[in-house]
Order: sequence, then C-alpha cells, then structure tokens
Amino acid sequence: MANLKELRSRITSVSSTMQITSAMKMVSAAKLSKAQDAIESMRPYSQKLSQLLQDLSGALDDDSISKYAEQREVNKVLVVAISSNRGLAGAFNANIIKGVKNAVANEYADKDVHLYSIGKKANDILKKSFTVYKANTHIFDDLSFEHVSVIAEDLMEQFLEGNYDKIVLVYNHFKNAATQAVLTEQFLPIPKFETEEEKQLDYIFEPSKLEIVKELIPKSLKMQLYKALRDSFASEHGARMTAMHKATENATELRDSLKLSYNKARQASITNEILEIVGGAEALNN
Repeated sequence: MANLKELRSRITSVSSTMQITSAMKMVSAAKLSKAQDAIESMRPYSQKLSQLLQDLSGALDDDSISKYAEQREVNKVLVVAISSNRGLAGAFNANIIKGVKNAVANEYADKDVHLYSIGKKANDILKKSFTVYKANTHIFDDLSFEHVSVIAEDLMEQFLEGNYDKIVLVYNHFKNAATQAVLTEQFLPIPKFETEEEKQLDYIFEPSKLEIVKELIPKSLKMQLYKALRDSFASEHGARMTAMHKATENATELRDSLKLSYNKARQASITNEILEIVGGAEALNN
C-alpha cells in the first residue's frame, strides 16, 4: 500500500485535475448553448431553401438546371473533412478520421482522392494518407456566412474547372449535446431532384424560373457548407462538454477511492502506534 505522503500527493493531483475538467465542462456548456441556438435557428431557412430549389429545378429540363449539376465519370474526388482545432472532445475527431477513411475505402478506393481539411486535428492525421488540396484551420475563429462563402466559391470553382468530378463533405451532425452522427454528404455535383409531374407550384416567378434557379443554386451550396460547419461546431462543444463531464465524474470517483485508501492507511498507522505504546507499557510493567 502506498504511504500517506504519496496518497496525499495523488489526492491533490486528482483534485486539481477535477477542477480543470469541471471548468472546461462549464465553458463548453456556455459555448454549446450559443452554437446550438445558431444551428437550430438556421435549419428551417436551409431546409426551405433546399425545398424551394428542389421544386423549381424539378420542373426544368436537366440540361437547363445548372452547370453545378453536371454528372461526369468520377475519377478525381475531393473530400472535405470538417474536424476541430482542439482535442479533449472524446471521439469527435477520431470519428471524422474514421469516416473519411471508410468513405474512401468503400466508395472511392480506385479513385484519385484529395483532401480539403477544415480543422487542425483531422489534417494532422489524414495528411499522412492523402494529398491535401488545402487546409483551413482559422475558419472557426470567426465562423460567419461571409467567410464560409469564400471556401464554397473555391470548391465550386474547382468543380467547374474540372479539377474534381465529385466533392463530398464529411462532418459531425449535431443531434443533441451527447449525440453526434458522422455524415458523408454530396456537395457537388448537386443531386438530381425527383418531383411529381402533377405537383402544382404556388409561386409567382419574377424574373424567369430558370434565372431564379441559377441564382439559388450557388446560394444553396454556400448555405449547405455553412450548415455543415455550424453542425460540426455545435457537435464539437457538445462532445467536449460530455467528455469533460465524464472526466470529472471519473476524477471524483478516483479521488474518493484515494481518500478511502488514505483514511484506511492513516487508521492502520494510528492503530500500530497505539499497539506499540501499549506493548512498551506492558514491557515496562513486567
């Protein structure tokens, strides 16, 4: 059994760790609240925009929809991996790395796959296995639609120039503070929408329907990427809050266990001292 000094030192160390993890949990909880409000407030707009685009483009000829919908033979694929810049978030980043590798192994094993890394953690690992087109580690410092639009425009330009035949997003979808699901989502080309021929659209078009669709598609793509980043941002704080909560619980259990061991050791030490005193007194009496 460890001596009393060692136990006191370990108790102090574990208690300090518990204070740190508890503080990090509270910080993540505060950040999660803002991030969750942001993603939940933008989802209705994003869904309505996608539905509007689907309704309009479904009523047009395939050739007239957009150059962003061009279906090509897939030879070069760009995977946009969205992770975080910091760790201590449980399996948040590990799941993205695993998701990218699984997607490539299952769907693009015979393709030329490049990586666009958003977030430092995934880039540090995946750059050893894939050719990195670009790495962006600063977007989460000021996550805004304007800054995300720059990335989206770059991706759209790469697709239009034929540098990549397909672009996919891999990110953590936010469900709640304790649950995140890795999604692999096609970004470009935009998927072909299936609509019912008899569906009546209650819209008044000004200017023409075709011009509206051409304007909506770039905006919809930017919103799709922005939503993915917002999803990932909220998921990161949820995962970190959960991880720090578990770490605090584990530290509390370890501290209590160490305190119990310390008290037992101290009690044994006191008992031994009493026995020594009693034994010495009996020896003197004899």
